[in-house]
Amino acid sequence: MPGSGTDIMRQRNIIAVGGLAFGLGGLIALLSWLAYSFTNEVARSSGSPSWSEVTWPFAPDEWGKGKAFHCKAADCGTEINVYIRAKIGFCNCTIGVADDDELTRLSDFVLMGESIDPHGPGRPIRIAWMNGRSRSYAIAKPTRAGRSALSVAFNDRCDAVVATAMIGHAQPDVVEPAIIAFLNDDTVIRWAEVTLGL
Repeated sequence: MPGSGTDIMRQRNIIAVGGLAFGLGGLIALLSWLAYSFTNEVARSSGSPSWSEVTWPFAPDEWGKGKAFHCKAADCGTEINVYIRAKIGFCNCTIGVADDDELTRLSDFVLMGESIDPHGPGRPIRIAWMNGRSRSYAIAKPTRAGRSALSVAFNDRCDAVVATAMIGHAQPDVVEPAIIAFLNDDTVIRWAEVTLGL
């Protein structure tokens, strides 16, 4: 029958192309599922730390009460307590928290309650629209050996916000990014805006 060989070849090509397309679609679906599973696993293992507000644990002083937050070891890799409060009109209005001397003057070392030794020089940081500085410390007193602290201060004109993080291990630089990210969270920023009267 004339043309029958051509028709058979055409049908075979259509079937082959259809099978290839079906197989390729299945491969794409499999790869998408694997990528989705991997992404979810990474998100579960390295998800955003969960911070809980807790009661301010310190006696009142000239700066009053602030906000206290806790992150469990399961979320942050170690226990972290962050204490935040405003120091209205106490910051250098001209240069802000531009150097370690100003950070030291603003820091709430009294909240750390122990002898401390700086790990090294401080670093510039940015919290929302505010510039500031952070510096890490070793807790030197033997009763708290193995712990560390991070002091962070940032300002809006003459008003400063000071955060003190008490960290359950001796490597504050490892958790500093998580602490800075938390200080940039809406919970803290909204509190800062209200407290600073913005």
